[in-house]
Amino acid sequence: MQGEDDNGDAKPQRRIRSFVLRQGRITDAQQRAFGAHWARFGLDFSGAPRDLTQVFGNAAPVALEIGFGNGEQLVWGAQQEPGRNFIGIEVHRPGVGRVLNALAAANADNVRVYHHDAVEVLQQEIAPASLDQVRIYFPDPWHKKKHNKRRLVQAPLLQLLASRVRRGGSLHMATDWADYAEQMLAVADADPSWRNRAGSGHYAERPGWRTQTHFEQRGLRLGHGVWDLLYERV
Repeated sequence: MQGEDDNGDAKPQRRIRSFVLRQGRITDAQQRAFGAHWARFGLDFSGAPRDLTQVFGNAAPVALEIGFGNGEQLVWGAQQEPGRNFIGIEVHRPGVGRVLNALAAANADNVRVYHHDAVEVLQQEIAPASLDQVRIYFPDPWHKKKHNKRRLVQAPLLQLLASRVRRGGSLHMATDWADYAEQMLAVADADPSWRNRAGSGHYAERPGWRTQTHFEQRGLRLGHGVWDLLYERV
């Protein structure tokens, strides 16, 4: 949607971002990781579609994880599913540095990472129907009602993901915020490109490919709930 400037000319409306760059302190080891391991595991944003077969050197199915945080799930998944390739996207530099070191330690050559905005990567670098799966785990809940509009999982994102995931592929989301889970469920169930594998209006059991991170385990001990949502691209 566009507005008009003082001369009556159309001007593009700024997209609401789902993140704020709260970088925090990056350790020396995390900073050094960029110099030591980026060439091996990093993908520089170029604004042009990528040939993922060329990126990985094989035609294995590709799972994309949006917002991998400290990378615990990304590294675990790469080790548990060696027959699958992984792309991780994260905007926060300390987390990217940490995962670069972890990937090198695990010798996980089936993973590549972006330090960039996920929506721009999806729009400009991921070709249509090139992904087998998308994973969105514990995105920022933007829990204040006035900030709910900043949440990542909205109808436009699900439409974009549907264009990038092959038919028969999947979308897996998880959150520990009840009202965000309800929003995810309502938005995804309403999108005709996605079929709820647990049945409309229902959450899924945690699948074996998602580990319980240390953060999640701590929350469960405190009595927090966790909701998984699993959808198939139709």
